[in-house]
Amino acid sequence: AAALVAVHGVPVFAVRGEDDATYYRHIHATLEQRPQVTLDDGADLVATLHKERRDLLDGLIGGTEETTTGVVRLRAMARDGALAYPIVAVNEADTKHLFDNRYGTGQSTIDGITRATNILWAGKNVVVVGYGWCGRGVAMRARGLGAKVIVTEVEPVRALEAAMDGHQVMSMAEAAPIGDIFITLTGDINALDRHHFEAMKDGAILANSGHFNVEINIKALEGMSESKRRIRQHVEEYRLMDGRRLFLLGEGRLINLAAAEGHPASVMDMSFANQALTVEYLATRGERLPVAVHIVPKEFDEEVARLKLASMGIVIDELTEEQRKYLSSWEEGT
Repeated sequence: AAALVAVHGVPVFAVRGEDDATYYRHIHATLEQRPQVTLDDGADLVATLHKERRDLLDGLIGGTEETTTGVVRLRAMARDGALAYPIVAVNEADTKHLFDNRYGTGQSTIDGITRATNILWAGKNVVVVGYGWCGRGVAMRARGLGAKVIVTEVEPVRALEAAMDGHQVMSMAEAAPIGDIFITLTGDINALDRHHFEAMKDGAILANSGHFNVEINIKALEGMSESKRRIRQHVEEYRLMDGRRLFLLGEGRLINLAAAEGHPASVMDMSFANQALTVEYLATRGERLPVAVHIVPKEFDEEVARLKLASMGIVIDELTEEQRKYLSSWEEGT
């Protein structure tokens, strides 16, 4: 970010460790540049535009959204008729969610929790709350380190997939008393709530890697506690009225960013390549897309995958003309 300012003269409004007031001040400073295309990560920029800067909406060609949570919010806006300009859901590209969410979030979440606590993962009961692409990645990495992974879900297909991937699947009511580490990846509020805290064992660790600091009900946790103290950077001990201790990491914020460095560049490059291609598409197509949440064109996905494979020195096969003809014909059978 500093290089963008120093080398390219691009205005940047951000600082590490910003509080909510600073965060929204930076969003407003960005909007003062009167953007024609927005690139968002969580839909706060878009929401602020629609709530407080509607004077800018007519000048917008379109936008992109990077995250699962942001896409959920944008689809809710579209469903309510509130969305005022078209957004392309970069998060839905295969070269985003299959890699960034699964491998990036999977690795960086484990990294953040390890840096914050220096725990040994082997033998721990790790409760992964939510089995979307991020949850799949975290569960995969935790199991690879020797943890016993428990998955909780509200969607039956994802729960079934988790079970067939070899994880224990149960309700949070069952998981709460046996979990050593709880990691929320749902995109929703209060995935860990008061009645879960009441059942947890002394010393349980709570971390979030799915959304803003709302997945763990921190207000309820504070209300149950007789004291709170920071025992090391990114680790706060909440001592409950009955003497049990629960450890909250990174103030409930995204632990892979709060205590680690987020995704490695070698997985973010695919996400940002999708962003760049999509912005070019929005800016040069000649007419504005209909107001809706759109998917990334398939050819962008394939181009990003081709570029990534080339950067890795990997060559794959191509269909022969005979094979192409067979796949496009209905006349040839068994």
